[in-house]
Amino acid sequence: MRLDPEQALRGLDWEEVFGLPGPVEVEIGVGKGRFLLAAAAARPEVCLLGVEWANQYLRVAEERAAKRRLVNVRFVRADARELVCRAIPDASVAAYYVFYPDPWPKKRHHKRRFFQAATVDHLARTLLPGGSIHVATDHDEYWSVIETLLDSHEPFVRLGGFGGDTFPLPADAPLTNFEAKYQIEGRRRLRGTWRLCAREG
Repeated sequence: MRLDPEQALRGLDWEEVFGLPGPVEVEIGVGKGRFLLAAAAARPEVCLLGVEWANQYLRVAEERAAKRRLVNVRFVRADARELVCRAIPDASVAAYYVFYPDPWPKKRHHKRRFFQAATVDHLARTLLPGGSIHVATDHDEYWSVIETLLDSHEPFVRLGGFGGDTFPLPADAPLTNFEAKYQIEGRRRLRGTWRLCAREG
């Protein structure tokens, strides 16, 4: 269920990874797997890859996936930016989910953030035409960076609301453990969905 990270970073072949046909979706930062596992259970015909750096969370997500006997889920412990930029094939992902990425709030740490111009270029490269990226955060400054990067990247068009018609779960429900806690605390969620338009020519 867990991929070898060194082998994964050399390049992913989805047929080899999953051994199953079907569209591929990727969650960046799965935590304990709340969203990923629910999405996998709701749509067994979709293959889902969960990327997580924190090993203690990844083990919990893997145990939960095994208990639920989810055969359409794989995990990898890797730097998400490196994986997207180096390993994911062109036009091969139907959707990305990036919920509450580490904001690295100190300016000197901004270079560690997932959302950077080069990463967005590779998100566009790896998404299928019509594919989506769904983002949520509670960090105002990081959200303004994310909005600017995605809104200004020509192949992406922002949907009027969060989720869209292909979103696997009820879009207004808490998607992660963070969101469940934030909802109780009354904190606002900043969310958006962008779709990759087919290039002309």
